[in-house]
Amino acid sequence: MMKISSVTCAILGSLILMATGGNMGPAFAQDFKAILANPERPANERALDAIRKPEEMLKFLGVKAGDKVADLMASRGYYTVILSQLVGEKGAVYSANPTVRDETRERFKNPLYANIKLLEGSMGTVALPADGSLDFVLINLDYHEVDQADRPAMNKRVFAALKPGGVYGVVDHTAQDRSGDQVRKTLHRIEKALVVKEVTGVGFILAKEGEMLRNADDPRTESALKEQRGKSDRFVLRFEKPK
Repeated sequence: MMKISSVTCAILGSLILMATGGNMGPAFAQDFKAILANPERPANERALDAIRKPEEMLKFLGVKAGDKVADLMASRGYYTVILSQLVGEKGAVYSANPTVRDETRERFKNPLYANIKLLEGSMGTVALPADGSLDFVLINLDYHEVDQADRPAMNKRVFAALKPGGVYGVVDHTAQDRSGDQVRKTLHRIEKALVVKEVTGVGFILAKEGEMLRNADDPRTESALKEQRGKSDRFVLRFEKPK
C-alpha cells in the first residue's frame, strides 16, 4: 500500500479546504487560525482575541459548520464575523442590536458576510425565527446590559428559536455573590446565580460551565470596562434546550 507523507496530507487538506470554500462540515476541525487571521477583521478586534479566547469558547459551546446561529447584543460584530466564517455559506448568522450602527451596515455589505442578517430592536422583542430552527445563540458580555424587564422575554424568544438540544451561550462579567444585577450599570457586572435562575426559568438546562475566562484574583469590585478591562472574572455558561 502506498504511504502518504504528512506533508502531502497537509497539502491535500489545504486543497480540500479551498475547494469547499472553507466549509468542510462537522467531520473536520474548523481552521480557527485562518478565521481569526482574516484580514477583513480590524486590528482592534484581533487584539481582543487573547482576552476573549474565541476558539476555546466556541469549541466549548459546540458551534460547527452549517449551523444557524444568532449573536445578541452584537455591537460592532466581533463574534458575528467569527461565527459567519465558522458556520460558512451553508450556515446563517442573525446579528442583533438595539440599534445597528451605520458602520456595521456598511461592513456587512461585504460579500464575505453574505450569510449575516441584521436585526434591530429591543432584546425583549428580538425578531429571531420562532420555529425552532437555530442551533446556537450567543450573548457575550452584554446580558447585564439588557433591561431586567426585557430579559425574560428575550430568554423565551431564544428558547423558541432553538432546536431541541440547541445551545444558548451566556458570557458575562461576574459580580459579587448576592448582588443580583444591582451593579450592572456601574460595574458592568451581573451575578452568575441570577443569570442561571433567569435562563433556567424559561426551560433551559445548565449543561456545562467553562473555566477559560475565569480569574479568581478579581475582587469583582471594580468596573469590568475600565479598571478591570480584560482582567475581570467572567463566567461562560452553556445552556441547552431539552431534547
